[in-house]
Amino acid sequence: MTMLSSELLARLRKVTIMVRTRKRGMHKGVRKSPKFGSSLEFSDFRTYQPGDDLRQIDWNIYGRTKKHYIKRFLDEQEIKTAVYLDSTSSVTAIESKWERAKQLAAALSYITLTSEDKLSFVPIASNEDRILTRKGAVHAKSCLYEIIQWRGDSKAESFTECIQGQLLRDRQLNIIITDGLEPIEKYEMVFNKLGSVRGDVWFIQILSQLEEQPPYVGDLKLIDSETAKEVNISITPKLVEEYKKKQNEHNAKLQGLCKRLGFQYFYLNDAKSIDEILMKDWLSRGWIK
Repeated sequence: MTMLSSELLARLRKVTIMVRTRKRGMHKGVRKSPKFGSSLEFSDFRTYQPGDDLRQIDWNIYGRTKKHYIKRFLDEQEIKTAVYLDSTSSVTAIESKWERAKQLAAALSYITLTSEDKLSFVPIASNEDRILTRKGAVHAKSCLYEIIQWRGDSKAESFTECIQGQLLRDRQLNIIITDGLEPIEKYEMVFNKLGSVRGDVWFIQILSQLEEQPPYVGDLKLIDSETAKEVNISITPKLVEEYKKKQNEHNAKLQGLCKRLGFQYFYLNDAKSIDEILMKDWLSRGWIK
C-alpha cells in the first residue's frame, strides 16, 4: 500500500477537475457557473426589471442615483463525478499496476471531494460489491485512505461485462481507469452505453512495464489471470516484437474510438509517478487547474 505524500495532497487541495459539460447538479458547490444565481460571491450590477426580486435592489446606489439596480451574484454548481476502477485480476495481478491505478482513483476522488463535488467510486468486478458515495471535503481524506487500501479480490468476470451493469446516470464526469486489454468491440459496447448516460468521459489506460516490454524468452506456460486458461508458448524476440506491434495497434484503436466519441484518452505505465501524472501531464492538458 503506497499512500500519497502530504506535499502532493496539499497541492491537490488547491486544484479542481475541469469539466466541459454545463449540466448543473441539484445542490450548491464551489464551482463558478457561467450563469448567475444566489451565492454570496458578488459579480456586478444590472438595471432592475419588473419581476426581479426586490431584495436584490441596492438601496445605497438608489440613494445616490435615484435608479434601481440589482446585485448579481455568481451561481455555484455541484459536479457529480463517477470514478470506475478496474478491479479485475488483469489489473490486480501486477502489484505495481494495481497500486498506481488505486492511487489515481484515490487522487481524483480526493480532488472531487475537496472541491465540494459529489463522488461515486465504483470498483468494477470487485468481490467487495459496493459503491462509495460521498459529498464534501470533510470526507476527502477518509475516502482517499479507503480507496488506497482497497483489496484486489476480483470476480471471475471481465471488466467490460461488469461495468455495463454498473454505469451511473446523471453524472457530469465519468472517469474510467483500466488496462484496456479486452477486444475493441467490447469497449465499443461500453462506450455506446456511456454515450447514453451523457456527461464527460475520461478513459485512462494503464499498463505495467512488464506488459509493455515482456522480458521473457524460451518455452513458457502462460496463465490468463482472469480465466485461468493455460497456454504453452515459445517466446522469441520476433514474437515479442509482433506482440508489441499488436499492442500499439490496439491502443491506437482505443484512442481513436475515444476521439470519435468525444471522450478524453490518457495512456500511462506504472513507472510514471503519481506526482508527474497529476501535476505535470494533467495540468498541461487542462484536465485539472
